[in-house]
Amino acid sequence: MEKLVLAYSGGLDTSYCAKYLSQEEGYEVHAVSVNTGGFSKDEIKEIEEKALALGASSYTSIDAVATFYEKVVKFLIFGNVLRNNTYPLSVSAERIVQAIEIVNHAKKIGAKHIAHGSTGAGNDQVRFDMIFQILAPEITIITPIRDKKLAREEEINYLQQNGIDYSWEKAKYSVNRGLWGTSVGGDETLTSHLSLPESAYPSQLEKELSKVLKLTFKKGELVALDGEQYTPVANIEKLSAIASKYAIGRDIHVGDTIIGIKGRVGFEAAAPLIIIKAHHLLEKHTLSKWQQFQKEQMGNFYGMLLHEGNYLDEVMRNIEAFLTDTQKHVSGDVFITLHPYRFELNGITSEHDLMNASFGSYGEMNKGWTADDAKGFIKILSNSGKIANHVNQDS
Repeated sequence: MEKLVLAYSGGLDTSYCAKYLSQEEGYEVHAVSVNTGGFSKDEIKEIEEKALALGASSYTSIDAVATFYEKVVKFLIFGNVLRNNTYPLSVSAERIVQAIEIVNHAKKIGAKHIAHGSTGAGNDQVRFDMIFQILAPEITIITPIRDKKLAREEEINYLQQNGIDYSWEKAKYSVNRGLWGTSVGGDETLTSHLSLPESAYPSQLEKELSKVLKLTFKKGELVALDGEQYTPVANIEKLSAIASKYAIGRDIHVGDTIIGIKGRVGFEAAAPLIIIKAHHLLEKHTLSKWQQFQKEQMGNFYGMLLHEGNYLDEVMRNIEAFLTDTQKHVSGDVFITLHPYRFELNGITSEHDLMNASFGSYGEMNKGWTADDAKGFIKILSNSGKIANHVNQDS
């Protein structure tokens, strides 16, 4: 029996793979889950029990939450990355770290094969395969769902025929939870006009009384909530627990997949959306207009390359160095108010706030220049327009 490492989540697709590859193909299946957030110890234990019951020879859970933050999430915050101005790259960002951890584990135990449960119509197949091929071209990639073109009903029927209790109702919505948000897919997201029902989202509305929060950033990283200091990872988790009770951060993202088709996915990302918007507001106060302009280009490019599975390209390290350098003065407090289904950005305080009243207030009194200075500046500034209008006045 040849060793095979299976990227295992405990969902329908990977459950099918565990059973099929061990029972039908005769592999020594070593199931591996990479926790990038969202799973408790009890849930990981349940995933382990399920994997072993499906025929896996072993199960390993790799804690990569801190790695995920340091290698990816931190730069998504620095770059204010929202794909198509909507989606914080919750799942696509996770897949890169998961793939790297899985291929490292496969090398560690001497596995000749790696398997995953991606279909042939999505983005994850590209992200996983690219990382595996770049880091371990000698390891064979096996993908039963993609190769056999299986529908979810077929997978359920196979599991039921082999004594595994798996209902269609349980598999109706595909939910992927992580530190940087939760994706939700279902029948509705396969259409262009239907929204997900309230019940499809993992977090339900529990709080209706508005709540004010203070987010403290130091060099772009979230270091405290309401004055209580924790690690950035702990702050993200704590903010998510608070804000998700207001059912904040729900939306449906429509985007272009790596393989060229349009795709829709629902998501719930209370903490990521609040952090990105709060961080962006602080940057508006502390960065120059040209820093903000260039950051927007670089942040979007970083998010695009990450989404497309190009994390290992050296240009990503170049962009990360740039984004990190821009955060030197992005420190201060951001005040927000949570409401049911939405949040407000109230304002900021920072010693690096460039709205320094000693030079003048916008639309009010100028203190650092005279009226004649302003007139001369405007006159020179209008020169290019005057010349163009004079030369082309008969056009």
